[in-house]
Amino acid sequence: MDTARWRKKVGYFFIEADGLYIKRQRSRMKGKEEKIVTIHQGWERNGKRVSLVNRRYYVHQTNEPIWEAVESFLVKEYGYDPLEDWVVINGDGAPWITACRDYFGKRGYFQLDRFHVARDIRQWFRDHPRYRAIRKALALQDEERVLRELTSAVGTLGDEEKERQLQALVRRIEELPGCLSDYRIWLREKGIDTTNMRAMGSAEGTMHVFAKRSKNGRSWRDVGIDAMLRAMIAIKDTLPIRTHRGVMCHVEEREETKREAIVKKSMKRVSSRMKEVIRDNIPYFRQSSGTPIYEALQALKGF
Repeated sequence: MDTARWRKKVGYFFIEADGLYIKRQRSRMKGKEEKIVTIHQGWERNGKRVSLVNRRYYVHQTNEPIWEAVESFLVKEYGYDPLEDWVVINGDGAPWITACRDYFGKRGYFQLDRFHVARDIRQWFRDHPRYRAIRKALALQDEERVLRELTSAVGTLGDEEKERQLQALVRRIEELPGCLSDYRIWLREKGIDTTNMRAMGSAEGTMHVFAKRSKNGRSWRDVGIDAMLRAMIAIKDTLPIRTHRGVMCHVEEREETKREAIVKKSMKRVSSRMKEVIRDNIPYFRQSSGTPIYEALQALKGF
């Protein structure tokens, strides 16, 4: 009997993996990293938007090894065949993520998340003469050239901490051959059509969504955050949610309306333009900094 929620139409899967650190309550541990995985089978365009095909989320909440659990999830939800299907995994260099290379072996391909690499390069090389060359090599997914540029820049940053981080990145790329190359070349070698495939890198966006609802100064007990993450995934994957009374219900994720998006964008501009609006229009602001009214207004800053 077929237990897969979807019948797979292709022989490949895309996996975006990342960790989310969440504070804990009443625990010896100050916090714990939640391992979150996004699985899909490609991209499709809906007007101006691009969506993921057969997207599912998985949060690791068992004691079994992470990739063993992910593979079980693939088999159950997609009908994944470990002897026939190919897997492309994207993530940062965390040991639990790069362990996928050993687990999936020749049927898996690991890519180092370009968002994290590009962010680090921008922070280290923003005013460096090699910045443009490094960015161009990364955009072309020319791993050999990226490694050559980074290696030649070692010792030129003038900052001990940046030098240490740069050398760590160079070692990571050397230890993970192919991690900055184009995965589509690998799939084409397997006889797979990559015409509509895009660059991977949705993990950071996924983490932003989960972090927005679980962090922001909050701390959790294990049972609370486990339930919260399950509910969030059920909403995003349109799965039924069982209430504490045993009632099954569906909750659809509400999309931001066009009006809400305009208002949110406008609100972001307010703080940056406020100084120009009030400058020379409020007499009290032109008084000396030693006056009582000036000190009172300063004390109210931020309210």
